[in-house]
Amino acid sequence: MTNRGNSGRVADKVAWVTGGGSGIGRATAIALGQEGARVAVTDIEGEKAAETATEMREKGYSTLSFKLDVTDENQWQQGLDLILTEWGQLDVLVNNAGISVAQSITDMNLARWRQVMSVNLDGIFLGTKYGIIAMKQGKGGSIINVSSASGLKATPGASAYSTSKAGVRLFSKCAALEAAQTEPRIRVNTVLPGGVMTPLWSSMEGWESFKEQAGGEAELWEKLAADTPLKRFAKPEEIALAIVYLASDESQFVTGAELVIDGGFTA
Repeated sequence: MTNRGNSGRVADKVAWVTGGGSGIGRATAIALGQEGARVAVTDIEGEKAAETATEMREKGYSTLSFKLDVTDENQWQQGLDLILTEWGQLDVLVNNAGISVAQSITDMNLARWRQVMSVNLDGIFLGTKYGIIAMKQGKGGSIINVSSASGLKATPGASAYSTSKAGVRLFSKCAALEAAQTEPRIRVNTVLPGGVMTPLWSSMEGWESFKEQAGGEAELWEKLAADTPLKRFAKPEEIALAIVYLASDESQFVTGAELVIDGGFTA
């Protein structure tokens, strides 16, 4: 039995969430399931995607999961074929998968730079491409690309990450204009979170030493949020709620937009 959630805001829609094994992706997959969508959860770590899917099934949500390397075009094609075979449509695509690097320009090598661009920008391109292809065969749909407040405001030591996320912004606007010319209509929008309490932070080089210097994890989060006017980082669920809005028919007249959710950081 499928649980239609609190209000069924995306009932009868099929959604695909990348990077769904943790953080914003996990919270988004669960939120879409709660609101009635059938959700394909994917992640480079297939086991984590499966864990999210298992949790969703336990709540009564309709879901499937598989491993996806967003830089591999063949895997995008195979994933889309699987979803269309299982459910016959794709209505929502959340391009959330990404990586972050905290490294100065002079310390970074070209291979690392290219890795960030490949995941954060090439992955968005491939997802948007195959999302549009699938949605043109159906009733249209909504593509939500996850950028970052770092794509709006420069951060020292984050040149690769900030550049990739700035690229996501402009690419999404170009895609929105192209998709608006299609029948059925396809919308493309961007979400730009500020600091969010996700496992991505703890996977960054130097996290443990930063935590030790700050005097503990709670103290480190407080220090990181010092420049945010609301004096805290967001919970992944708060970003997920914004994504549900863009996925739903409530946002039918919204395309090419940037939804900044950063506690006032870029104000």
